[in-house]
Amino acid sequence: MSGSARPVVIVGNPVLHTPTAQVTEFDQSLADLIDDLFATMYVAEGVGLAATQIGVGLSVFVYDCHDHEGVQHKGHLVNPRIIATAGPEEKLEEGCLSVPGPYAVLGRPFSVTVAGQDLHGEPLTVTGTGFLARCLMHEAEHLAGTLYIDHLNRRRRNRVLAEIEPYPWNAPLPEALPS
Repeated sequence: MSGSARPVVIVGNPVLHTPTAQVTEFDQSLADLIDDLFATMYVAEGVGLAATQIGVGLSVFVYDCHDHEGVQHKGHLVNPRIIATAGPEEKLEEGCLSVPGPYAVLGRPFSVTVAGQDLHGEPLTVTGTGFLARCLMHEAEHLAGTLYIDHLNRRRRNRVLAEIEPYPWNAPLPEALPS
């Protein structure tokens, strides 16, 4: 695998709450960014990573996780948008490399379909079920400036923020965390 791991930014960094710009140049720098996202995700032992999480405000994410059937899926999406959700809501624990340490129960649809492009600009549609659906929705929301903790009520959000434990791959913790 090529690519270089980069520091993962932590909640409190404004890039995490800023909607991303659409990718318009499908060139080597985009391919390099995707390689860096995979390298960073693997170092941090994650299953998905959005460009905003390494401080890049472009609409790109990568993933490597299993679906409801246990089948592993690995890929990337450029300029993704959620086009469909289906099935019953699943309430499961969710975490985030930009909110390192704690997890919180969050409801997500059983099935999610995301459309976007590949690194060459070709159309790409991915449908995931179970854990993959959760991952696809989580990463797509990152690109819109939303963290999973933004779906929690204030008490649960504050509990999660109080339990953050930065890891070696994280960027420095901001002076003050949002409440």
